[in-house]
Amino acid sequence: MTADATHEDRARDLLARMTLEEKLAQIVGFWEKEDGEAVAPLQGEFWASSGLDDFAKDGLGHLTRAYGTRPVDAAERAAWLRGFQRRLARDTRLGIPAIVHEECLTGLSAWGATTFPTPVAWGASFDPELVERMGAAIGDSMRALGIHQGLAPVLDVVRDPRWGRVEECIAEDPYLVGTVGTSYVRGLQSAGVHATLKHFVGYSASQSGRNFGPVHAGPRELADVLLPPFEMAVLDGGVRSVMHAYTEIDGVPVASDPALLTGVLRDAWGFDGTVVADYFGVAFLHHLHHVADSLGEAAGLALGAGIDVELPTGDAYLAPLADRVRAGAVDESLVDRAVLRVLRQKAELGLLDPSFADSLDASEGSDAPGSIDLDPPEHRALARRLAEESVVLVSNDGALPLVGTGGAAPARVAVIGPNADRSEALFGCYSFVNHVLAQHPGVDTRIAAPTILEALRGELGGAEVVVAAGCHVDDDDRSGFADAVAAARDAEVAVVVVGDQAGLFGRGTSGEGCDRDDLELPGVQRALVEEVLATGTPVVLVLLTGRPYAVGWALERCAAVVQTFFPGEEGGSAVAGVLTGRVNPSGRLPVSLPRSAGAQPYSYLHPSLGEGDEVSNLPTTSPAPFGHGLSYTTFVRSDLEVDAETPTDGVLGVRVRVTNAGDRAGDDVVQLYGRDLVASVTRPVAQLLGYRRVHLEPGESAVVELRVPTTRLAFAGRDLARVVEPGELDVWVGTSEARDVQARTRLVGDVHRVGVTSPRWTTAEVR
Repeated sequence: MTADATHEDRARDLLARMTLEEKLAQIVGFWEKEDGEAVAPLQGEFWASSGLDDFAKDGLGHLTRAYGTRPVDAAERAAWLRGFQRRLARDTRLGIPAIVHEECLTGLSAWGATTFPTPVAWGASFDPELVERMGAAIGDSMRALGIHQGLAPVLDVVRDPRWGRVEECIAEDPYLVGTVGTSYVRGLQSAGVHATLKHFVGYSASQSGRNFGPVHAGPRELADVLLPPFEMAVLDGGVRSVMHAYTEIDGVPVASDPALLTGVLRDAWGFDGTVVADYFGVAFLHHLHHVADSLGEAAGLALGAGIDVELPTGDAYLAPLADRVRAGAVDESLVDRAVLRVLRQKAELGLLDPSFADSLDASEGSDAPGSIDLDPPEHRALARRLAEESVVLVSNDGALPLVGTGGAAPARVAVIGPNADRSEALFGCYSFVNHVLAQHPGVDTRIAAPTILEALRGELGGAEVVVAAGCHVDDDDRSGFADAVAAARDAEVAVVVVGDQAGLFGRGTSGEGCDRDDLELPGVQRALVEEVLATGTPVVLVLLTGRPYAVGWALERCAAVVQTFFPGEEGGSAVAGVLTGRVNPSGRLPVSLPRSAGAQPYSYLHPSLGEGDEVSNLPTTSPAPFGHGLSYTTFVRSDLEVDAETPTDGVLGVRVRVTNAGDRAGDDVVQLYGRDLVASVTRPVAQLLGYRRVHLEPGESAVVELRVPTTRLAFAGRDLARVVEPGELDVWVGTSEARDVQARTRLVGDVHRVGVTSPRWTTAEVR
């Protein structure tokens, strides 16, 4: 091919010259394994039996997790990777390099890389612009190491807090998920690497919050709640890859469902990137779902449905699929379709450029071991700001901040709880610390991550800080209670830090495969808090968790409650800053705090009868709803103006004034909600229409103007077409439950059908 050949020309030329084996090599990955490693479900049941060079003799589609499987020095690994790509480019018949993919959910999964807050903390920040900057920083690190594709973000909408993977999700509201998740996509891909949406679709709606559990969501819940974030990231974010969900929906595994993977994703939305399998997801059609009697049949189902690449390796798409193709059971044109999509992606990434191998030579010898800094100051600054913005002050009777405006602080503070002095408690299950290093005890993390205790000591200066863990996260040992009680009894205030330990497949209280039967604090942590409360010392409860817990009792009895979701390497400093008052809290709950496990699944997006108050003796409403969060200053929302009438295919104009009436600077999160009063199907009692974070100095006032496309009010009608109906709306600014200022307006005109060209984003300007 000539140097000026188009991407499409190069891809089609290569496809035309390929043998069947060379084609199949392009639609699988390879993952090196060492004994005892387990970072994916049923990982030990599957693996390539040959070494990498033999496996890749006909080429290779993806190299799986070159940095995030075990602790390897980044510079040394980058040099090894260049050598491997050079061999593919020069020693295989067609000379096609591999796509290198890696996890990047809380930062790049590499030893020593910046670990940012977990995604549910992104949601708590209500700050998509900051998340976009974080995504760009992660993308820069990936590109520097020769990584081309990141397996993030997770766009599953939280439906049940018992599910272990809540920490990987952004929120229970699809618009917040869509705006924040799409911003991450834009940031990551701005660095020249590709993002991957997970998990398309329905994974978070599994029965009883059980990982891999069947999903019983109807087509309306799919259309109105579960699909919109993916639609936004595809149409507005230009995402280049999508990963299927492990689950089944109404008996059909997503991995074998062409209606979703092709009909919705490609035919309706026009997606033209690659669809990759979640790890071992193709083989699971045979081994777990039992909809295929062999790996070969599973491969045919997945390929036909629209899965282009089998990850992490080629259990089904190599020999089993080759046999089915040669037997005439699978049309080779389906293989060609997938290969062409992969080659187009490689062309986009520059892997098919004639100069690619030469560029590897030019980089050779440039990186000495230990020379690559994956945790530079600018990344830590982003991590710090995002952590600070994500801390939610749930309740406060005046006990916080600990340091008064005149600088006075308590003379003696008890810091108690199993998560007060553990850096691992700051990180989610897909952090390198808990995902990989947990299996390599004694290995240094290569990142600085002060615990809450360490940071609080630094913040409190001369105050005496007395420490007692009290208990572990998840066992029944109460032997430390006495020390905790003694520490609290003699203190002016007790800061009790409780919550989760992230892990995988039962090795933690939160994370993949770490689901819960109840929503009480794990182990004996509630009993510890009760013992400390009994001393009479004011208790500031800090929840350092991956999911929301049923802590309504604590809101009533503790002097203050602070919620933070695995805030990352700067999280200890962020929490300490909020406790002392150096940081004015501005996080808002991205998930409702649950009333109880028996009230689940629950979402603020429920219809009138979803509350249960009037027709059941068991209400389901939350003690602290979606969007709730307090500040150390007072924000007053006033002067709400709403257009009196808006066409059903128009834009609703809303203006509201927000004033900082307190004596501290702070950030308010202006949240606009609406309720469709009468519709052809039941509608939620509240729905987030738009939001904007606003910084105000003491006494400062600003007007926030929101432009809401009526598409934000669309829903699946009786015939499942998404429509906007005429009628009255209640509109308010506040939280999902609290209406600070409200108005009534009307949509007028005919029923309007929305489509992919309809606007999906509310704009918000501060004047």
